[in-house]
Amino acid sequence: MGRDPPVVTVTPPRPAVEAPAGPTGGAPGPLARVLRAVPVPLALIVMIALAGVVLGRVYADPLLTRLMAGAAVGSVLVSVAARRLPSWLVAPLSVAALAGWALLSLRLAAGHAALPGGLGEVAADAARNAIPRLLTAMIPVEPAPDTVLVPVVAAWLAGLAAAEVALRAGRVLLGYLPPVLLYAGALYVVGPNAGPAVGPTVLFAAVAAVGLAVPGGRADPAGADPIAGLAPAVRAAVRLRLLAASAAGVAVMVALAALLAPVVAGQVDDRPVDPRRYVEPPQVESLDENPLIRISGWALNPDQKLLDVRTEAGATDAAPPRIRLAVLSDYDGVTWRVGATYRNAGRILPATEPAAGTTTDPVRQEITVADLTGRLLPAVPTPHEVTGARVAYDPATGTLIRPEGLAPGLRYTVASVRERPDMNLISTANVPAGDAVARVLRVADGAPEQMRRLATQLAEENGAPYARAAAIADFLAEHYRVTADAPSGHAYPNLAFFLFGPRNGGGQRGTSEQFAAAFAVLGRLAGLPTRVVVGFEPKADGPVRAADAYAWPEVLFEGVGWVPFDPMPRPHEEPRPVEEDFRPKPEDPPPSEVPAPTVEPTATPPSEAGPDRRGGQAGPGTPVLVGGGVGALVLLVGVLLLALAVLRRKLSRGRLGHGDPGRRIAGAWRELTDALRLAGHPAGADLAAAEVAEFARRTLAEAQAADGGPVDATADQPGGAVDELAALLNQVGFAPGSVTTEQAERAAALAGEYVSALRHARARWRRLLWRVHPGPLRWRR
Repeated sequence: MGRDPPVVTVTPPRPAVEAPAGPTGGAPGPLARVLRAVPVPLALIVMIALAGVVLGRVYADPLLTRLMAGAAVGSVLVSVAARRLPSWLVAPLSVAALAGWALLSLRLAAGHAALPGGLGEVAADAARNAIPRLLTAMIPVEPAPDTVLVPVVAAWLAGLAAAEVALRAGRVLLGYLPPVLLYAGALYVVGPNAGPAVGPTVLFAAVAAVGLAVPGGRADPAGADPIAGLAPAVRAAVRLRLLAASAAGVAVMVALAALLAPVVAGQVDDRPVDPRRYVEPPQVESLDENPLIRISGWALNPDQKLLDVRTEAGATDAAPPRIRLAVLSDYDGVTWRVGATYRNAGRILPATEPAAGTTTDPVRQEITVADLTGRLLPAVPTPHEVTGARVAYDPATGTLIRPEGLAPGLRYTVASVRERPDMNLISTANVPAGDAVARVLRVADGAPEQMRRLATQLAEENGAPYARAAAIADFLAEHYRVTADAPSGHAYPNLAFFLFGPRNGGGQRGTSEQFAAAFAVLGRLAGLPTRVVVGFEPKADGPVRAADAYAWPEVLFEGVGWVPFDPMPRPHEEPRPVEEDFRPKPEDPPPSEVPAPTVEPTATPPSEAGPDRRGGQAGPGTPVLVGGGVGALVLLVGVLLLALAVLRRKLSRGRLGHGDPGRRIAGAWRELTDALRLAGHPAGADLAAAEVAEFARRTLAEAQAADGGPVDATADQPGGAVDELAALLNQVGFAPGSVTTEQAERAAALAGEYVSALRHARARWRRLLWRVHPGPLRWRR
C-alpha cells in the first residue's frame, strides 16, 4: 500500500513597495550625499592652508604657502578616496603620496633658490639640517629645501590625522585638533617677526564653525529618528539626558571663556617669544673672528693666489671695486673681532636703504675660490643676492660666511650695491651718539696715555668730526712707513710701539693691520664711531693675490653712513719724524720705581671659622623634631657643597680641555688668577701678564713660608713655572694662530701645578673650602 506525496503550499510574493528617493524622503540622492560629504574635508583643507598663510608671512616668497596648501589638499583627498579601504591601509598610501609631494616640493624649492647639486643630495642635506636651519634662518626666510621640508611634512601629517579622525571615525571636533596644533605651531615659529595674524585667525575659526554646523557623517538609510522606535518613556529620558549634556557642555564652555578671557586678553599686547633665541646660530673659528691677524702672513707671501674675480658688465668704474671679507666692530684692547650673529640666508639677502644723497652702483661679480681658507665669504659691499653657495649673513656688519667652509674651486656669484657717499655732506656731517652706536664708540680699558694725548691733540686742532678723521689719517700717512715684514699684532702695546717706538728699533712701521687699527683706536679716543674692515683691493679683474689683501678703517657719519678712510702712506714719500708734530712725555717710571702690587689681608683666621666643638656635648635627650631639622639642614648643605664642587670641576675641565689651543691657554691663565683670588691675593686688573706672574710667584713663596714648607724658587717648581704660562698667554694675545695643542696641554699642567701648590700651602680647613668656593662661578671672565 503506497504512501501519499506531501503537499507543498506556496505563498505568492507580495509586490515590493519602492521607497521614495530624493528630497521627498527615504535614501538621499547623489547630490545630497555630495553636499553632506564636502564641508568637513573642505574645512580641514582650508584650516591647514591657513597655517601655511600664517607661516608664509616670514618667508620672502609665497612658494611655501602654495606647497603647504598642496599638502593640505593631497593629504585630505587621499583619505577621502580611501574611505572604503581598511584603515590600516590608508596610512601607508598617504605616506607614499607624502614622499612624492615632498620630493616635488624640494625640487621646486631647489630650483627657486638656484641651489647646485642633484635632487638626492639636496634631499639628504635638507633632511639632516631642516629644523636648525629653519630656526636660524634670516627673516625674511627664502623658500629653500631645508626651510620648506618641515612645514610641508607637518601640513601633510596634520591633514592625514585630521581626515581619518573626522571622516572615518566621525569625530569632527576631535579631528580639528591636528590643524589647530599646526596653526599654533606656525604662530609660534613666526613669533615677533610679523604682525598679529588677526584676519587668518578669524577665518580659521569661521571655517571650523561651518564644518561643525553642517550635518555630516553616515546618514540613516531610512531617514528616521534613531530613537523613534523606543517607548515614549524611554524616548523622553534619552532626550532629557541629551539636553542635560548639552547644557553642561555650554556651561563648561562659558566658564572656560570667563576664566581664560582675561588671561588671553592680557597677553594680546605682549611681545611673542622668538624660538630662534633657543637655537645657536652658525659659529666661526678664531681666524674668521679676527681676520686682521692674517694681513701680515699674506704680506709675506704676496704671490699666493686667493681668489679669481670676474666683474660682469654694468659697473660704471674702470677700476675694480674693493672686495670686503669681514667687518670688525669690537675691540677689547687686545683683539679686533667681528662679533657677528650669523643667520642662515637664502639667495636674496635683506635689503638696506642707502642714506639720502648716496649714489649707488650695481656690481655683479663671479668669484672662484683658490687658496683662501676659512668660512668668511668675500663680496663687494653691500651684497643683496648670492647664488652658487649656501651662506649665512650678519645684517649688522654685512659680513657673509659659508657655514661649510671655503674649498678650492668653489664658484659663486654676488650681486651688490656699491654706495658712494656725497662728499659735500661729509665735511659738515656730525657723528651719532647713544646706545645704538655704543659698540663702535667703546674704548677698552688700558689705553696708553701717549695714545690718549695724541688723539686729544689731533681732536683739539680739528673741531668737526670729518676734520678729526682726516687729521688722524694724514698724521698716520705722513709719519709712518709700510713694510711687509712687520710683525702681526694690534693690541695696545703693539699699537703704542708702532706709534711711538724708536724708528731704528723697529717702531713706526707696519702693515695695513697696524695703520687701520691705530686709526680706529685713535678715532674712538677722539669721539668718532669707527670700525676696521678687512678685504682685498684688486688692481684688475682676474687673480686676487695675497698682495691685494688690505685693511682699512671706516667712520660712521649721521645721514651719510660708513665712510672709508685711507691712512696709508703715499708712494715715494719719506715719512717725517713723529717728534716734529708730537712729543710724548715719559709714560712709565723706571722699573725700580714701579710699586709692588698691594696684597689684601687674608680671610678670617682658622680659629674663628673652625667648627664649634661645643655642639658635641648635646645629650641624647634632644627632641626628635630638632634632630630631624638639623639632619635635613646638614643634608641640604652637603648637597649644596657637592653641587658647587661638581660645577667647579666642570668649569675647570671646560677651561682646560675644550676649545682651540688659544682658548685653553686663556682658560689655564684664568685658573691661575682665580687661585690668587681664592687665596685672598687678587692680581690687579692693570697688570701685564709678566707682572701677574711675578706677583703669583711671590704670593706662593709667602704662603709656603707662612705654612713652614719649602719655598719654590726655581723655574722647574710651580712658583717659577708661571713665567712660562705668562709667555704662552702673550703668544696667544699677539700671535693666536701659532699656539699648538701641546702648548695648551703644557699650560693646563702648569696651571694645575701652581693651583695645587698654592692650595696645599693653605690651612687644612681652607683647602676643603677651596674646592667648593662659589667665587670662580660668578667672577667676571
